[in-house]
Amino acid sequence: MIQIDNLFVKYDNLNILEDINLQMAEGSVCAVIGPSGCGKSTLLNILAGINHDYEGKVFINGMKPSPKKQTIGFIPQNYGLLPWLKVKDNIMLGLNIKHKNNSQIPMDLIDSLGLNKLLNRYPKELSGGQQQRVSLARAFALKADLLLMDEPFSALDAITREEMQDVFINLWQQQNVTTVLVTHYVEEALYLGQKIVVMTATPGKVYKIIDNPLFADKNFRDREEFVQLSKQLRIYLKKAGRENEA
Repeated sequence: MIQIDNLFVKYDNLNILEDINLQMAEGSVCAVIGPSGCGKSTLLNILAGINHDYEGKVFINGMKPSPKKQTIGFIPQNYGLLPWLKVKDNIMLGLNIKHKNNSQIPMDLIDSLGLNKLLNRYPKELSGGQQQRVSLARAFALKADLLLMDEPFSALDAITREEMQDVFINLWQQQNVTTVLVTHYVEEALYLGQKIVVMTATPGKVYKIIDNPLFADKNFRDREEFVQLSKQLRIYLKKAGRENEA
């Protein structure tokens, strides 16, 4: 599980995050949404074990975040693929780093993502949706302790983005990897987040935490709850954006 207690982050005397308290059960998905610059990516960097400059307590399964001791997958907005590596090598990159080149290419995962005919291509030869599938394949091949996703679908057109959201849900349902997803899209948060954390403008604080009954429901837009929750979430976002105004 993820346990965050009284987390504070400051850069050059400017508070970025203030008094963040959050608990996530193992195998759950949390969507984090809030105004630009509220510290969402900073929170991910702390969970990734990249940023150690903070006050408070952060634990993943009882341990401080550490890429050396834990397997932490990270999917950035730009897919994070290395342009000089072919698809198969991009997929294997994380496994090779963690397992010292002894791992085999995960063909079942590759087949399920429709990548088996693309393994010898370079990222520049792929569409945005195909690159995103490669990024997801690399992350899920790790069978990570924690998966972090920083607006992973925002560069895609609307139809491809919805398709990739379905792909993520299908993969997550197979592995139940603990996941923290940063997004700007209300609909995406309502589809992909079991728990939705609404953050205030800088300094980022937790404004609301919502338990989401629409998580992973592929017909969520047709549910009566969708309209109500969507309106409520937008109200929270507007209020949260004004929370720290002088």
